[in-house]
Amino acid sequence: MHRERTLHLIDTQSGGDVSRIVVAGVEPLPGASVLEKARYLQHEGDGLRRLLLSEPYGDPAMSVDLIVEPSRPEAQAGYIIMEAMGYPLYSGSNTICTVTALLMSGMIPLEDGLQDVVLESPAGLARISTRNVDGRVASVTTQGEPAYVADQGLAVDVPHYGRVEFDLVWSGAYYAMIDATRHGFTIDREQQIALTAFGDAFVRAARPGLRQEHPELGEVGPLPFAHFMGPVRQLADGRWESPSATYVHPGVLCRSPTGTGTSARLALMARRGEISEGESLETISPRGNRFVGTVLSEARVGEYAALHSTITGGARLLAHSRITVDLDDPLVDASDLEHVLSDQDLATAPAEK
Repeated sequence: MHRERTLHLIDTQSGGDVSRIVVAGVEPLPGASVLEKARYLQHEGDGLRRLLLSEPYGDPAMSVDLIVEPSRPEAQAGYIIMEAMGYPLYSGSNTICTVTALLMSGMIPLEDGLQDVVLESPAGLARISTRNVDGRVASVTTQGEPAYVADQGLAVDVPHYGRVEFDLVWSGAYYAMIDATRHGFTIDREQQIALTAFGDAFVRAARPGLRQEHPELGEVGPLPFAHFMGPVRQLADGRWESPSATYVHPGVLCRSPTGTGTSARLALMARRGEISEGESLETISPRGNRFVGTVLSEARVGEYAALHSTITGGARLLAHSRITVDLDDPLVDASDLEHVLSDQDLATAPAEK
């Protein structure tokens, strides 16, 4: 007998970054919160992440979001985020993709006009407002956990690149914030490969000795992200734009400017006195895709002064699919996968409205 399992996916993209939303085919995970469920999956069921982000099933440049039961009563669904780097606790683009998939599939009823949705990420509640037009999600504004500047004025010697100065900011994960122009980079399509190589060399050099703890969420792992910052240009009173690129270790340069990268940039700008409450920064990825980050209010995370902000973007549906996982395939590592997959016959996947 072949050991086969089925997963139901809704593939989406936000700013060019593909998120695969797993809506059925996974057993209920143990844990009293979405964070605990994510920790269980990370330590006991990482085969799911590797399967869907590796050939022949996927690509490391994608992300995966697993829909789970929320623990917080105000949340309509929970989701666990998986990327090449591991398990970020929050992600703006993944949140935008996940809520779009849930609404467009009918898993959360869609209402035309403005609609408020609350999801539970591993980092806590994501408060989301969508603008829906003619049965479609036209735009999404999401507020996750506050970002804060953890360290400033850090530096590391990077082989072949020399001394690189950076600041360390928490925004769903730790980000090393780097002024790209200081190292001769422009953030555009032509320099994507060079930026990826720089990001890889930098993260490998910078990881030793950097903090790996969050004051409320505990151990969060080694540095996963570098965010490259370009020049800031003022568009109008209280509105700016800037080329921006996020590197995900290992080896991925995001197609969007990323929501958490943008939130990290806002927290750093606020610390420097460069942006204030109610003002916004539009970040532009190397491929020309844009997110808008808006400063809300001050906050605190443990001992750190922090910043609430929102990210506005949009997502598009790419595919509804049922994929077959052959656990006897030598390309499938079932050692930490089989027990998290459901062996029940699945009904038809949720359909686009």
